[in-house]
Parts: sequence; C-alpha cells; structure tokens
Amino acid sequence: MANHASALKRARQNTKTRDQNRSARAATRTHVKAFVTALEEGNGAAALPIVTAKLAKAASRGVIPKKRAARKTSRLAKKLSATK
Repeated sequence: MANHASALKRARQNTKTRDQNRSARAATRTHVKAFVTALEEGNGAAALPIVTAKLAKAASRGVIPKKRAARKTSRLAKKLSATK
C-alpha cells in the first residue's frame, strides 16, 4: 500500500478511473448486444448510429483503442448490410 500522500491520492485516482472505464466498457458491450438484438428483430438500421456513437465516444475517451472501435463499427455495419 502507498505511504506518501501523493501516492495515496494516485491510488484513489486509479481506482476511480478503473471503475469508470469498466462501466464504460460494460455499457459499450450492452449497446453492441442491443444492436444485435435489434438486427434480429429488423430494426438494425435505427440502432447502428447509436452503437457507432457509443463506440466512438469510448474510443475518444481512451476506454478502448480507436482501431478496435473502428473494427467493431465496421463489422456491425457489415452485419447490417448482410441482412438487407
């Protein structure tokens, strides 16, 4: 455990950041699953912009890498176009 005041503060910050990142990643996964469900129901075109925005926001905040967000977005769009 940290002993210095600055190290204790840094430990608190790391905990807070880790919790926020975990929550953001979980929300991103939830939106992707919601898109897949909407795709099966035939509402994929309406859900794609939402999930794309959530992925882009997570990438811009550094929660997930930008290339991973781009790859997921591309694959989801590909799934949507395959159903048409």
